[in-house]
Amino acid sequence: MLKNKLQPFLDRYDEITRLLSEPDVASDITKMTNLSKEQSKLEAIKDKANEYIQTIESIEENRTLLEDSELGELAKEELKELEPLRESLEEEIRVILLPTDPNDDKNIFLEIRAGTGGDEAALFVSDLFKSYLRYAETKGWKVEIVNSSEGVLDGYKEVVALIKGESVYSRLKFEGGVHRVQRVPKTESQGRVHTSAVTVAVMPEVDDVEIEINPNDLKIDVMRSSGNGGQSVNTTDSAVRITHLPSGLVVTNQDGKSQHKNKASAMKILKARLYDLQMQEQNSAESEKRKLQVGSGDRSARIRTYNYPQNRITDHRIGLTLYRLDAIMEGGLYDEIIDPLITHYQAEAIKEAGL
Repeated sequence: MLKNKLQPFLDRYDEITRLLSEPDVASDITKMTNLSKEQSKLEAIKDKANEYIQTIESIEENRTLLEDSELGELAKEELKELEPLRESLEEEIRVILLPTDPNDDKNIFLEIRAGTGGDEAALFVSDLFKSYLRYAETKGWKVEIVNSSEGVLDGYKEVVALIKGESVYSRLKFEGGVHRVQRVPKTESQGRVHTSAVTVAVMPEVDDVEIEINPNDLKIDVMRSSGNGGQSVNTTDSAVRITHLPSGLVVTNQDGKSQHKNKASAMKILKARLYDLQMQEQNSAESEKRKLQVGSGDRSARIRTYNYPQNRITDHRIGLTLYRLDAIMEGGLYDEIIDPLITHYQAEAIKEAGL
């Protein structure tokens, strides 16, 4: 019974309240801070649990009155309101009880790379990145391009951005994978629809304590920055390429004019990629959880199609199709896709957890 699963949380909340009032805890800032944080996390469960228990008690009380000649009708009317409220509270509580993703509150590195489709893929990298920028604006997030490689016209062969703000990873973690676009390219003179693809990676920004890198495992090269076609745009060796020898990961950064800043940015990206690699390996090893961890799953999986002629956007993981591609791309209205994705994977997780 769900009520029984809630009691340990209520007991722990009361225990923390008692501990916080004890003199030895009040004099220990670290212990007091940790307990306060834990209690804060339990606050939502406590409030919903108390509301749920009160609702159940009201339902039971009204059921005993159904046969009462004077109060039966009133009890029946109250039950019509209380039963749906109980079901709604149960759904909310099941979501609250799910294990939280430790990365949900982190900033992210968003990496978009051109795949099949040549110049058109590079153009779509730019368009997709702009749509994410608009979405970030609606959320009040800050976006900083940390590395980019320009393609033809306004396209990017690759762009990496650091996105900072509240719950960035929790909102964008399901964006990782292959994004396919179908449209008439700017470079197409015959008016034919082409199919291209770009790859998106969403990597949480990590602290030094979360990922350690042995300096002996790194090969660091410096070079001059270059623009389109390899044309030199800098007379100093400010571009940095870092190769992580054990994994073979390579990070290049040339956006800043300072070699020191480029190296620092490249190291941050490398740490995020190594952490992301660790998560992928862990998810692959845990086969039962793999289907729930779509945000850090197989990067070769096609997750979404953007069909411009039909103004259609389709997310293949949940079978969602919307004929509002223009509004979503131009207005950054990704909540229309992200909210159903989150709801779907929460439902899967609830089934998996047996809640």
